Amino acid sequence: MAMNLGDSGGSMAEINMTPLIDVMLVLLIIFIITIPVMTNAVKIDNPLPPPPNFVPPPPPPVINLSIDFDGTLMWNGTAVDRPTLQNYIMQETNKDPQPEVHITVDKFAKYDVVAKTLADLQSRGMKKIGFVNNNLF
Repeated sequence: MAMNLGDSGGSMAEINMTPLIDVMLVLLIIFIITIPVMTNAVKIDNPLPPPPNFVPPPPPPVINLSIDFDGTLMWNGTAVDRPTLQNYIMQETNKDPQPEVHITVDKFAKYDVVAKTLADLQSRGMKKIGFVNNNLF
């Protein structure tokens, strides 16, 4: 190895290897940490398709609940008041499978009526509640 004493005023011709070794050690540590994570296998519960005689369960029944601009509640096309609606909800909650409730709300309906209807559905145990596209109104 040559060593520059600084007497001749020339430049040093050696590369400083310390930063290169530091970067390589950091990369080695990163690879050591990430390789076990990449080699883990993903377990699949049911890799096979269903057997040919498999019959999917029938879809749950659908209840269409409409709320008009004046607050009128329509249960499958029939106008009902709030106590009757609550009785219908209690009857449908006990069924197996529980039916889906599709709510259609007029764009001029009051928020208070919609919020009370949702609260009635949820407090009485209805799990499958959804809003139908209201762009048609």
